[in-house]
Amino acid sequence: MLSFIEILKAILFGIVEGITEWLPVSSTGHMILLNEFVHMNVSEEFWDMFLVVIQLGAILAVVLLFWKQIWPFNFTGKSKTNGIVKKDIMKMWFKIIVACIPAAVVGLLFDDILEKYLYNPITVAVMLILFGIGFILVENGHKGKRARVRSLAQLTYKDAIIIGLFQLIAAIFPGTSRSGATILGGLMIGVSRTVAAEFTFFLAIPVMLGASLLKVIRFGLAFSMAEAVILLVGMAIAFVVSVLVIRFLMGYIKKHDFKVFGWYRIVLGILVLLYFFVIKQ
Repeated sequence: MLSFIEILKAILFGIVEGITEWLPVSSTGHMILLNEFVHMNVSEEFWDMFLVVIQLGAILAVVLLFWKQIWPFNFTGKSKTNGIVKKDIMKMWFKIIVACIPAAVVGLLFDDILEKYLYNPITVAVMLILFGIGFILVENGHKGKRARVRSLAQLTYKDAIIIGLFQLIAAIFPGTSRSGATILGGLMIGVSRTVAAEFTFFLAIPVMLGASLLKVIRFGLAFSMAEAVILLVGMAIAFVVSVLVIRFLMGYIKKHDFKVFGWYRIVLGILVLLYFFVIKQ
């Protein structure tokens, strides 16, 4: 029986997912931590699936906001410059696929092992702190420097592979933040903040679609009515919040750097360690 309280919990998780998926602060980490305090009355199997599939709502926000930049076909009539296939966008998708290969391989082979041994609050806290320090150091090191890559078209396959390796770190260690890792990787090799953020958004589409499909297949399609409602509510809220957050972030990074997110990660990581080592003991 689905209660109103469980729907409210799904809304809360959707809000947290929508905010933290695109800010470089770790959505999975925040969801794991939130579950420590607001525990959903669902099976462990459903929770493991929910934690991943709710991200589809966030993905739809990217598709909506960046449709013209990611759709590679022109069926309304041949363009004088690109034809039916928009070659610049198709080239970008090839780079995205290359960047996704490392995380996809590790996810398929070791998903259960990684989830069993690393998906815990302590790992989340440590990675929050480490990558928070990384953001501050990289931003300080690049202060006043002109970015080498200032458009998506300037990204090379080498750049894509390097960013993909940073995404692999996020796939292994919860709390790293997939967006945080890929943005940090991009900044380290001279990619501008705007391009790093956009490429990160686009990278998320195949990664999250694949991860969600894998989770649904493993869970099966035998959803109860209550489970279906919880999942759909969470995804819908994540979609709406993601639209707002992506718009905010793209405006914010035009005038500011990522150091504020680095400090946030460090403070949150320390609080998590204090809670689990001191308060909860």
